[in-house]
Amino acid sequence: MPQSINFKDTIIIRARPDTLFRLALDPRRRAKWDPSYAQANYVGDEKLGNGTLVRFKLPRRLLGLAFTAKYRNFQAPTRGAWESVKPFGPVEKLAQGWNFKPIPGGTEVTLSTDASVRYGFVAKPVERVLRQMSGQALLELQRQVDKQGAQLMEDTAREYQQKQRDEQKAAKKAGKASGKPKS
Repeated sequence: MPQSINFKDTIIIRARPDTLFRLALDPRRRAKWDPSYAQANYVGDEKLGNGTLVRFKLPRRLLGLAFTAKYRNFQAPTRGAWESVKPFGPVEKLAQGWNFKPIPGGTEVTLSTDASVRYGFVAKPVERVLRQMSGQALLELQRQVDKQGAQLMEDTAREYQQKQRDEQKAAKKAGKASGKPKS
């Protein structure tokens, strides 16, 4: 008899909803930052939207299972969700829903996970793994956004330092050119 697993996790991230939406729901971007997925690729058209099929592969530590999911309930940039098309491993059905609520200073991100497992004796271990995946996804999303901001600040600082060096060199050259000739 199938067992249901349902839970939600929420975090506040200092970023715009559209940026978080693309990071969380575009499978190619998601596979780059989320360690819960070894691979994520579009099946067919490479376009986000209702009905789009995506192929996910979990890492070896999560048994390396692969499954196909279909996007549904898609409303950019405030929410999006996907649901597995067929059962895989002990999981009958797996669905994730993302909500991005703009708030002052950032975005409230809620990740909902709904699953159904085939056998009752694997419900607790599967729920533990899914909760870990959910929490890790939210933390890694926060890290990804922070990393992008830190890189931007670092690049800006480098450009500023280079500009100062160039100005100093130009001032030295100007000082030498306008200096008194040697007798």
